[in-house]
Amino acid sequence: MATLKPSFTVSPPSSSNPLRFGCFAPRCSVLAPKQPCFRRRLVSTTSVVLPRFRRTFGAGGGLIRCELPDFHLSATATTVAGVSTETSVDQVQIPKGEMWSVHKFGGTCVGNSQRIRNVAEVIINDNSERKLVVVSAMSKVTDMMYDLLRKAQSRDDSYLSALEAVLEKHRLTARDLLDGEDLASFLSHLHSDIINLKAMLRAIYIAGHASESFSDFVAGHGELWSAQMLSFVVRKTGLECKWMDTRDVLIVNPTSSNQVDPDFGESEKRLEKWFSLNPSKIIIATGFIASTPQNIPTTLKRDGSDFSAAIIGALLRARQVTIWTDVDGVYSADPRKVNEAVILKTLSYQEAWEMSYFGANVLHPRTIIPVMRYNIPIVIRNIFNLSAPGTVICQPPEDDYDLKLTTPVKGFATIDNLALINVEGTGMAGVPGTASDIFGAVKDVGANVIMISQASSEHSVCFAVPEKEVKAVSEALRSRFSEALQAGRLSQIEVIPNCSILAAVGQKMASTPGVSCTLFSALAKANINVRAISQGCSEYNVTVVIKREDSVKALRAVHSRFFLSRTTLAVGIIGPGLIGATLLDQLKDQAAVLKQEFNIDLRVLGITGSKTMVLSEIGIDLSRWRELLNEKGTEANLDKFTQQIHGNHFIPNTVLVDCTADSAIASHYYDWLRKGIHVITPNKKANSGPLDQYLKLRDLQRKSYTHYFYEATVGAGLPIISTLRGLLETGDKILRIEGICSGTLSYLFNNFVGDRSFSEVVTEAKNAGFTEPDPRDDLSGTDVARKVIILARESGLRLDLDDLPIRSLVPEPLKGCTSAEEFMEKLPLYDEDLAKERLEAENSGEVLRYVGVVDAVNQKGTVELRRYKKEHPFAQLAGSDNIIAFTTTRYKDHPLIVRGPGAGAQVTAGGIFSDILRLASYLGAPS
Repeated sequence: MATLKPSFTVSPPSSSNPLRFGCFAPRCSVLAPKQPCFRRRLVSTTSVVLPRFRRTFGAGGGLIRCELPDFHLSATATTVAGVSTETSVDQVQIPKGEMWSVHKFGGTCVGNSQRIRNVAEVIINDNSERKLVVVSAMSKVTDMMYDLLRKAQSRDDSYLSALEAVLEKHRLTARDLLDGEDLASFLSHLHSDIINLKAMLRAIYIAGHASESFSDFVAGHGELWSAQMLSFVVRKTGLECKWMDTRDVLIVNPTSSNQVDPDFGESEKRLEKWFSLNPSKIIIATGFIASTPQNIPTTLKRDGSDFSAAIIGALLRARQVTIWTDVDGVYSADPRKVNEAVILKTLSYQEAWEMSYFGANVLHPRTIIPVMRYNIPIVIRNIFNLSAPGTVICQPPEDDYDLKLTTPVKGFATIDNLALINVEGTGMAGVPGTASDIFGAVKDVGANVIMISQASSEHSVCFAVPEKEVKAVSEALRSRFSEALQAGRLSQIEVIPNCSILAAVGQKMASTPGVSCTLFSALAKANINVRAISQGCSEYNVTVVIKREDSVKALRAVHSRFFLSRTTLAVGIIGPGLIGATLLDQLKDQAAVLKQEFNIDLRVLGITGSKTMVLSEIGIDLSRWRELLNEKGTEANLDKFTQQIHGNHFIPNTVLVDCTADSAIASHYYDWLRKGIHVITPNKKANSGPLDQYLKLRDLQRKSYTHYFYEATVGAGLPIISTLRGLLETGDKILRIEGICSGTLSYLFNNFVGDRSFSEVVTEAKNAGFTEPDPRDDLSGTDVARKVIILARESGLRLDLDDLPIRSLVPEPLKGCTSAEEFMEKLPLYDEDLAKERLEAENSGEVLRYVGVVDAVNQKGTVELRRYKKEHPFAQLAGSDNIIAFTTTRYKDHPLIVRGPGAGAQVTAGGIFSDILRLASYLGAPS
């Protein structure tokens, strides 16, 4: 037996029995105190820290007794055919520079055997001269390893079955990937590692505690196994490939803040040495794990594989570092919270750092630091979508034209479960050291300060800390400032729980005025109160503290304001009848073109009829709206419908389109406009209803920035209202408006010629769908009268419907018919009167036309059947065309005439659609 000291050497064993140390029961005798030992094949430098004990280790075929205090056991020995690495070998210089491409594959990328094959294919298809690949443990394996540690420390015997599950997962994967000697070699190493882990976990089980180095040693095994399997798979294709245990290369110095600092100088030396012994054009390296300068195994902490790749990329001066994951790139916001989040094509190093700090799922927060030194780009790619170009993180040129065209804010991120602590008092102002005392107390309890905000008056300082640490911080502050509180120099130390931080990040924010204004106006519109604000002088981010319950709503509100079109409209369609359905089909056909070519994004969030409605938070699929309304429709409720459309604070503008003829719906216009909801309608009831309500509605419209458009109320798709307004706004004076403004009545009298009876023409029009289901609604003249009232009021006349004499074409005896069928059956009995009028007109070289007239000079209006000479423009109409003649001071001798189709669902829906686009133009869409 030989007694070992902390530094020792052992004669090289035979080639058939490589150097081992560890548990060789029953020859391993525990002398004191009883603790299990462990074993590990040593490759290059291996180190383990053990507690104080005396132990007998097996070396080769003999026994070695170790009798040491808290000792560090270190051995440097790689045995290849019995030759120690301490034997001199020819040094192979590692090449550095752009010939190297570094890849990192996360746990989901190597989650099973097929995914490992996919990773190998990506490596093989990379045409870089040299490749270094960093791999994480298989998906969930690191969690499984930490679970082993937790169970062992809590003396839960199920750690044994959990370890067996780890073994089985890797054994099954290896058997699916490998065969022959490769499989046997891997399984031999796997079983050896499992034996060692079982012994170490047993020691932890007995002690009820694991040191950090023990925990790191256990947790890092997943990377060892995935790296070995991947290297075997690549080698099967005939390519040269070696695998690297990065504990032999990466040296890091643990810090007091649960982080590590890379020792680039020592790591570079060890990389040179490793490569001289293992030269290869493809290297598969373990992520996450490293060693301390004392050769103690450690880790780069959770999610540290990205950091591993960045460090190695910097050591190699690589061309780029590609981080492979399961998303298409870096999103502008968390896509689980914001459906409209977009993939960012590029990010600067500073932007990526800021977003990762504030919780965005971008990278390990410290990954950017090593590559920034050598200006090495990082590319985020999706292993499951190789066609996606991903996101490039780099330092863009100052004159980058694309950068100038992008939004000043690149992304948004949130941190939840925070508390805000406010230290306030007049005695703080001008007193040196107060901030030092505050944050000294915070440091003493080991709390992490996420954000700080201070009033320029120095009257108060507030800062955010994780909610789980707020109690300790509050108690420490009250203890530290107890005298100041009693003396009144500090008025309060207030804790505001249930907070979240929202951060807006963008390098271009520094040179763009108005970013903060836009941010806060978006929050205000979403009715979100800001509790604290912080912005660094670099202006790379603006941070606000809000209520935790408002976190997602705030994120969506600000994201929509910066990333959606300024003319994104939340649209609600009321009345999916003939006109409403036609409008929805037109929106479906044009939506993509409008968004692509005109930056107008129309989102129909709701459709409601009189009985059922369908709602959506992101937009209804207009190709299936009928199906959705029938299958997923709920009971119609106009208040709920309105709240859903307007309550969506993530789309800047809301418009309700009323496609009904319902006066009850029209009665809501005033409230909608007052709430900031734009209204578009062909419904004539509001503008031709009681005069006082109309005046109230127009007064509100003039005072607010909310728009109310109703072009289709008079001429369907014809620009009647806009023409009239154009004349008035340019100073012209209306003298008379006269026109045929009913497509139905235009059709009737255009075809009421020769020996045809009036009832015959009405039947033909009804069968062709040109009339209402009950033709009396058209023949009564009320619809034309409403249009006359609208035009009169637009011209400045204060007329009510009761003020108009109306020539009804419904025979008096037939007004009481109980059904449309009865009316149509009896109508031929009264053809004689209209036939007589037509004959008299024809004998005078004239035609009959049903017209509405606004006599602005005499302040009156009429609806009548008039005769016109055959050469008059009104006599030249065909089909269901409408015609309106404006006689003004400018157009006195030759009236201004607007003529065209004035009836039909297509043209009416087109008029409504035109109003929607006019609204978009008013809101900022390009013209």
